[in-house]
Amino acid sequence: MYRKILKSKIHRAKITGADLEYQGSITIDRELMALADIKPFEFVDIWDITNGARFETYVIEGERGSGDICINGAAARLVSKNDTIIIASHLYIDENLTFPEPKLVFVDSNNKPLSGDKK
Repeated sequence: MYRKILKSKIHRAKITGADLEYQGSITIDRELMALADIKPFEFVDIWDITNGARFETYVIEGERGSGDICINGAAARLVSKNDTIIIASHLYIDENLTFPEPKLVFVDSNNKPLSGDKK
């Protein structure tokens, strides 16, 4: 049997844009993607702390170091610029294996990674 577990999350990121006309997805700064071990086109959950919206979409790469977190396409109707969100990625793992610790990426108000682990 397999279990869906948290692989990583980017915690308390600020939405920098919402582009209704784009074809869909979330644009994430490449530096944050690398820290959270999130790959291009990987599906992630978005949990909007500001308004409670929750949805799934896939990731596209943003410019490294830009702090970009942009919700694209129809999901842009669910958020607003400057909303605080959590971006969560998942892993399916055999329940008989040891579950790895999730990678937790905490960011400041400009979506720059904070140093240290704040579980």
